[in-house]
Amino acid sequence: MEIFAHRGASGNFPENTIAAFMEAARLPVFGVEFDVHMTADGELVVIHDESIDRTSDGTGYVKDMSLAELKKHDFGNWFSPEFLGETIPTLADVLEVFDSTDHKLNIELKSDIFPYEGMVEKVLDLIAERQMESRIIISSFDHSAISTVKRFNPQIETAALFMEVLVHPMDYLNKIPTDALHILFPAALRPTIAEVINSGMPVRTFTVNDKTYAQTLKQAGVQAIFTDYPEKLYSFFLSK
Repeated sequence: MEIFAHRGASGNFPENTIAAFMEAARLPVFGVEFDVHMTADGELVVIHDESIDRTSDGTGYVKDMSLAELKKHDFGNWFSPEFLGETIPTLADVLEVFDSTDHKLNIELKSDIFPYEGMVEKVLDLIAERQMESRIIISSFDHSAISTVKRFNPQIETAALFMEVLVHPMDYLNKIPTDALHILFPAALRPTIAEVINSGMPVRTFTVNDKTYAQTLKQAGVQAIFTDYPEKLYSFFLSK
């Protein structure tokens, strides 16, 4: 079972921060997942929500703020005073953390709520500049963004994200097109998803923090899980 650190090692560190990614980088897990939005001045930043309200000492939408404005806010103290001073990282910052590792990097494009014009191109340009194409998975709930990735660079692995149970999933996945299915873990156990697993297309599930659920998903043929506790789940499967 492949293990992805969800938003970095986000169970014990503030999600999508350099601290969380530095912890993930030292772990022998398969990969790391993180989320990308675009600022008002066109910079790519790593944060899950559309707004900074939940994970910082500020308020407002990422899309309405410049990178300089975002950098004024603290993104660690909400989690623990130990992480006071963590700032929002850029995509370039995060890629730099993993430059010398062999982790697979799952970049989730968060354009399903607010469309970010030109974000796909900017992400692909940065990946190409760093020659990291072979290590990247680009996923999104915005399936039009996945189509755009495939149009611009067919060699980049993509994954369509879903929260719900799917009917005739292969028909839709092939139509996008995409290389993999990333789906909420209860839905991954439905009979229709067995069709995807049996096709050989990778199925990866989120967010799995329970060992029993993880084992059940492995038995069902799921290739990978995204977890907030990568070290714990890695150790669990290592001991099996």
